[in-house]
Amino acid sequence: MGFIEALFLGLVQGLTEFLPISSSAHLRIVGAFLPGARDPGATFTAITQLGTETAVILYFRKDIARIIGRWFWHFRSSKGSHALAIPKDDPDVRLGWLVIIGTIPIGIVGFLLQDTIRTTFRSLWLIAIVLIVFGIILGLADLLGKRVRPLEEMTYGHGILIGVAQVLSLIPGVSRSGSTMTMGLALGYTRPAAARYGFLMAVPAVFISGLYELYHSFSEPKGVYGYAETLVATVVALVVGYAVIAFLMRYIQTRSFLPFVIYRVLLGTALIVLLSLGIIQPL
Repeated sequence: MGFIEALFLGLVQGLTEFLPISSSAHLRIVGAFLPGARDPGATFTAITQLGTETAVILYFRKDIARIIGRWFWHFRSSKGSHALAIPKDDPDVRLGWLVIIGTIPIGIVGFLLQDTIRTTFRSLWLIAIVLIVFGIILGLADLLGKRVRPLEEMTYGHGILIGVAQVLSLIPGVSRSGSTMTMGLALGYTRPAAARYGFLMAVPAVFISGLYELYHSFSEPKGVYGYAETLVATVVALVVGYAVIAFLMRYIQTRSFLPFVIYRVLLGTALIVLLSLGIIQPL
């Protein structure tokens, strides 16, 4: 049953990573209903996210290649009088710096709170409350935000604020895409701009976290799923995640996040009921 469960969890990871409904919360919740009511664990979650972030790289490959190329060329061209010199205020150069700067907060906090992330943050009580609260916040930001600023106008200050918002995604139930898009909307950016920056900023953070967890998994006791099962889940997450990104980027061109807000509130409420009745256990 291990491979079947892992395949299913990979499907869940791919479906929920980029929607503002929290993939880590869904993996935790689904785990409570699997045989033995097993939590897949923070390590499994972090490694499977390597699959979904690979999907980001594939989907935005042209943007990423252009940003990286112009960011590096800016340093080279700034040392001399190149005819093709790239100014420091070039949108792609600035976006490269924004991704780097926005990644720093979650890197620091994630390293300092490793034990808390693996234990306290995985309580279903906390996840239920967070799903509801941050769902409502997302709805308010989407409703009240001006949604007029394109990604090219993002300032360093706003990039840092969105990076700080990404830190909250360390709590299952907040949602990485949800927290970054909520802050982006609150700051007046369009839905596509907020989503695109959030996706790009997540790449270094998730890859560092996933590779770190993968490295430490070799020296730790075997988790719920072995390497083969985890690999299966990661590949499934990659394929499904790519399709979800394509869907979401089209969807938010003309539609709001209201369906996701309603879903979060309903899921959080259902969790509270199940926990109160003792049908599932919080840890």
